[in-house]
Amino acid sequence: EAMNSRLRNERYVDFDQMEYEPIIASALDIYADEMTYHNELKEIINIDCTNEEIKSTLNTLYKSVLNIDFNLYGWCRTMCKYGDYFLYVDIGSQKMYHLKKGTVLKEYVVSSSIYGTGSARNSLKTPLGKHEIFKKIGDNLPKNAILKGRKWNGAIANIISEEIDTDYDHVTSRILWLDGLELGKNKGNDVDSRSRYIYIHGTAEEGLLGKPASDGCIRMYNSDVIELYDLVDLQTPVLIY
Repeated sequence: EAMNSRLRNERYVDFDQMEYEPIIASALDIYADEMTYHNELKEIINIDCTNEEIKSTLNTLYKSVLNIDFNLYGWCRTMCKYGDYFLYVDIGSQKMYHLKKGTVLKEYVVSSSIYGTGSARNSLKTPLGKHEIFKKIGDNLPKNAILKGRKWNGAIANIISEEIDTDYDHVTSRILWLDGLELGKNKGNDVDSRSRYIYIHGTAEEGLLGKPASDGCIRMYNSDVIELYDLVDLQTPVLIY
C-alpha cells in the first residue's frame, strides 16, 4: 500500500508539474481555448430545439446552473490534465459530475458539509482540492444498509424524504473513501482527508440532498451511490471545488 500511495502521489506531482513546463502549459491553454472559443457572434453552446419550453429549460441549465461561460474552460483544461474519467464536486451548486474526456456522463445531487469547507481535523468541514478514490466499500450490500466503522451489522436505514435533520449521520449503501493528494491542503498532518474519513456515501436523510447537510462527507441518494460505485475505479480522480 505504501508503494502504491507513493506511485500515485508521484503521478499527481507530474500532473501539477505540467503547469511549470511552458510548452505543456501553453498546450493545455490552447486546447481549452479551442474547445470553448466563443464571441458575440458565436456562443459557447447553441441549443437547437423547436420546443421553446425545452430550449428555455436547457438554456437555464447550461447558462445559469452550470454557468458554462465561466466553468467550461476550467473543466476542459482539467480534463486534459487528468485523463479520461474523473468526478467533479461543485460545492456551490451541490452537484457532482461524472465526466469522461470533457463529456458529462451523469449529474448527481449531493450534500457537502453543513459547516462549510475546510480540511482541519475535527472541523467536520468538506475538504477542497484534488483527491482520488482510495478504497471502495460495500460490494453487494443491500440498498440502505447502514455501515458503522465501514462494516455492515445487518441494519437497514429508514430513509427520510422530508427536509428533516436527524441526530444521526448514517453512512448507507456504499462508501467511496477519498484520499487527498495535495500535501498541506488535504494530505498529511492535521488536514488529511483519508484519516478524517472523508467519503462519498449514501445517506438516510435524502430529503436534505441539494444543500449542505453532512458532517464533512459528500452525501448521495442511495440509488445514485450504488450506481456510481459500479462505474468508478480505485484511483479515479475526485476534484472538489
